[in-house]
Amino acid sequence: MYDENCIFCKIAKGEIPSTKLYEDDNCVIIKDLNPQAPVHLLLIPKDHYANICEMSDDQAKTLAACVKNLSNHVDEFGLQDGFRLVSNKGENGCQSVNHLHIHILGGEKLSDTMC
Repeated sequence: MYDENCIFCKIAKGEIPSTKLYEDDNCVIIKDLNPQAPVHLLLIPKDHYANICEMSDDQAKTLAACVKNLSNHVDEFGLQDGFRLVSNKGENGCQSVNHLHIHILGGEKLSDTMC
């Protein structure tokens, strides 16, 4: 599904320019515009759904495959020493775009306070 009002749908479709570090039929990985770590990427599913609670079983399988595929790219992304995955949900979770996306943070030792 595509939402014409969603910035991440537009990025995934190529309607808004971005530097795509990775792309396949199911997702794109781009650099976060406001990095919170030396490496801060966003894994964005091409299928639109607001958050982890709204995805279907098929979307969950696709998302799992996208996350698993990340293991093939850790060296090129500078994540070989470790990384953290974060998915925000809702206002209290600080979700700023209502299209599920996974923050990939790494490039240095991350804070223990958010583990």
